[in-house]
Amino acid sequence: MRGAIALAAILLLPEGGPAGPVPPNAAVDPGPPGSPPSDAVVLFDGKDLSRWRSRNGEPGWEVKDGVLTVAPGKGDLITRDAFGDIQLHLEWRIPAGVTGEGESRGNSGIKLHEAYEIQILDSYGKTEKPLTAAGALYKQAAPLVNVCRKPGEWQVFDIVFRAPRFDGGALKKHGTVTVFQNGVLIHDRATIQGRTNSTQPVKPDLEQPFFLQDHGSTVSFRNIWVRKLEPLL
Repeated sequence: MRGAIALAAILLLPEGGPAGPVPPNAAVDPGPPGSPPSDAVVLFDGKDLSRWRSRNGEPGWEVKDGVLTVAPGKGDLITRDAFGDIQLHLEWRIPAGVTGEGESRGNSGIKLHEAYEIQILDSYGKTEKPLTAAGALYKQAAPLVNVCRKPGEWQVFDIVFRAPRFDGGALKKHGTVTVFQNGVLIHDRATIQGRTNSTQPVKPDLEQPFFLQDHGSTVSFRNIWVRKLEPLL
């Protein structure tokens, strides 16, 4: 009977993920390896960009063979939905023939709340400038270790984002990020000190979109999903 109840709970989860966080100890089907769990909001499954927009309307990035690739000059790719505390999974790839130096080598990023960037870059084998390396909380916290793969190989970010809390526009609690890259911990509740690479104030809303950055490089993505998380007490 208990197994039947658990299965029913799984089957009752709405398509595309729940409207809000799943309660503690709820039954969640993790799915087969490489697939999103049953409570995930799937943002890109290799088919279309229906859950994304650009700053000027419809997105212009390329979708081909199940892969999403930056179309340089078409602008950032922004989620249509807004999110607060989340677990974010995405896979990314620097083009195999990447050229240039420093931040010109396959640059992109994930801007949580359109303000807090986790860097994407070719940092394979590199130890210099860790605050702007792949996986960095841009210019605020360096990755604990460099676990980057070679350009042309797929890499994975699993990010737990705890959004900052505001009261009447005043910051009451800093946000944090915990990040695993390729299965290895690179940030352990790193504190977000404000908007990365800027002193402009941030919006106080608990739920906001995030975006994938068009920085002029043909970085590719696949298998993007989020889980909405219950707030920490």
